[in-house]
Amino acid sequence: MMTPTSRPSALMANAIRALAMDAVQQANSGHPGMPMGMAEIGVALWSRHLKHNPANPHWFDRDRFVLSNGHGSILLYSLLHLTGYDLPMSEFKNFRQLHSKTPGHPEYGMTDGVETTTGPLGQGVGNAVGMALAEALLAAEFNKADAKIVDHYTYVFLGDGCLMEGISHEACSLAGTLKLNKLIALYDDNGISIDGRVEHWFHDDTPKRFEAYGWNVVRGVDGHDVDAVDAAIAQAKNSDKPTLICCRTVIGKGAPTKAGGHDAHGAPLGDKEIAATRAAIGWNYGPFEIPAEVYAAWDAKEQGTHAEAEWNKSFDAYRAKYGSEAAEFSRRMNGELPANWAEAAAKIIEDANQKVETIATRKASQNTIEGLAATLPELLGGSADLTGSNLTNWKASKAVRAAGDAENANTNHAGIQWGNHINYGVREFGMSAAINGIAVHGGYRPFGGTFLTFSDYSRNALRVAALMKSRSIFVFTHDSIGLGEDGPTHQSIEHVSSLRLIPNLQTWRPADTVETAVAWTHAIAHHGPSTLIFSRQNLQYSLRNDIQIANIAKGGYVLRDWNDDIPARKIILIATGSEVQLAMEAVEALAKEGIGARVVSMPCTNIFDKQDVEYRERVLPKGVLRVAIEAGVTDSWRKYVGLEGGVVGIDTFGESAPAGALFKHFGFTVENVVKTAKAVLAA
Repeated sequence: MMTPTSRPSALMANAIRALAMDAVQQANSGHPGMPMGMAEIGVALWSRHLKHNPANPHWFDRDRFVLSNGHGSILLYSLLHLTGYDLPMSEFKNFRQLHSKTPGHPEYGMTDGVETTTGPLGQGVGNAVGMALAEALLAAEFNKADAKIVDHYTYVFLGDGCLMEGISHEACSLAGTLKLNKLIALYDDNGISIDGRVEHWFHDDTPKRFEAYGWNVVRGVDGHDVDAVDAAIAQAKNSDKPTLICCRTVIGKGAPTKAGGHDAHGAPLGDKEIAATRAAIGWNYGPFEIPAEVYAAWDAKEQGTHAEAEWNKSFDAYRAKYGSEAAEFSRRMNGELPANWAEAAAKIIEDANQKVETIATRKASQNTIEGLAATLPELLGGSADLTGSNLTNWKASKAVRAAGDAENANTNHAGIQWGNHINYGVREFGMSAAINGIAVHGGYRPFGGTFLTFSDYSRNALRVAALMKSRSIFVFTHDSIGLGEDGPTHQSIEHVSSLRLIPNLQTWRPADTVETAVAWTHAIAHHGPSTLIFSRQNLQYSLRNDIQIANIAKGGYVLRDWNDDIPARKIILIATGSEVQLAMEAVEALAKEGIGARVVSMPCTNIFDKQDVEYRERVLPKGVLRVAIEAGVTDSWRKYVGLEGGVVGIDTFGESAPAGALFKHFGFTVENVVKTAKAVLAA
């Protein structure tokens, strides 16, 4: 077996360069410059430090690797292929093509060894912070003085683009504050972006910036010297802080005329330049050809199998001594809910139904969280500085803090004090990306809260969660004009509709305590991301029978039906959230006008739309005119009411005034609902 120092590092690095050139040229699309420039960094990390097993990409205690500068995806694919993952050379010839396992940017769940979806710059490092946080918390929760079953690093490659994006500030500031010392970032400092030399628009003193965050910084590393990068990583492993290793590199290293310039960044090098590069680096092999000695040098299967086997022995010993902890650890790392989950969820919903409370759904949410926390030890909450407003904490919640803080001086755990509630600070985007990282790492069911209007700050992380189908939960409170006096800057008019547009994302806007309990329990069990939208103001409780309660989980259901003596004229009122009670009150007024109204509560349009045709038509029968009521933009409701129906909504921004005055001003009144219904029937 080769030792790190006996391996032919130059050949190993040049294999990456060759694959990058050939795959991008074959696809006539891609980014060869970064993989060619970071080749030696890849050699140093993946052949000398990274703990992983190509034969089992899901082994729990593997190190996590995140390619935050995901446009250089061929670097990651090359590392996976060369070290022995199930990623054959045919996939490189199919780079960026339909249904390949080598898409333009790494995609979670598509390719073994890809830990998270990256490409939107900066989000990868945000995910990495979440992964490192999950590792630290699991270690604090499960490791014993005589048994360490959680012990892995999170490594991230990032570039100038990641550092220019604001999310890197949010995420890295939090990582420094929490002293996530098993997070190691390697910075590809090549000074080039698409527009050219970054010095004209990015002149930050990056090392000082990270030192100010509380990071350990290793400066001035030659990114093309494998031994120097190796030594820097070894130094980082001994730090009590997260580490940034600043690696000076040349983009497109090896290309005779394009190295060091932006022409190597995002376009094929061309046949002539590739031939010249092969000659310059001494790579005397054809396209997609890797010699056996290079494969042998890179092969990590034997080492990885041994590492996992040793961990399995340690875990067997842990299980023998700490049986209940081992069982709990295994359940959570397998992504399984507790054995009593179905009964516990049913009781949470039943308790909400029996209390008959008229409270804000943000408070109903907190009440539900209390029940969830008693059942789910993996529940990991948080808020972006609005805990007292979002109500995302619970009575027994414990704040996550860095070990060594004055208030935690007696902690028994290095690195971090265990907790189950995170104060993310005013970092909505960083929080959301970290939640995604925690979710894909495994071991916790993470959620975090902020005001609904700030979902805009988080939106791209929500989109990536939907792409990955990660089990992330995003809590958004203070929906609509019901926020009141804070005015239009904080009143969410378009946000709920825009969130419903994201594929794979389930968006709930419950009307009361029972719908809130169903929304939460559904989000916990769902194999994908959810957004939960809650009110600031109190909402009236609605009475339901057992069938109606069961049908809440279908996204939309009949909350109040027509009387047996249905009048000649009838209409359906569809509503969500705070407007459900308005629809219920309008029924009585419409009856006095000789109009029978059915109320359909639709807390989750995404789920309702996936029900079978028979159910949907039973709830919304054809031929019956409809009016939708929601304190938000109106366009999305046209798919339910049609052009012949009506929508009571708001297509302008709000105003600064008490909520009651605003609802009246913008027409969310019984009188206006009746007026709209009559106009629809008269048309």
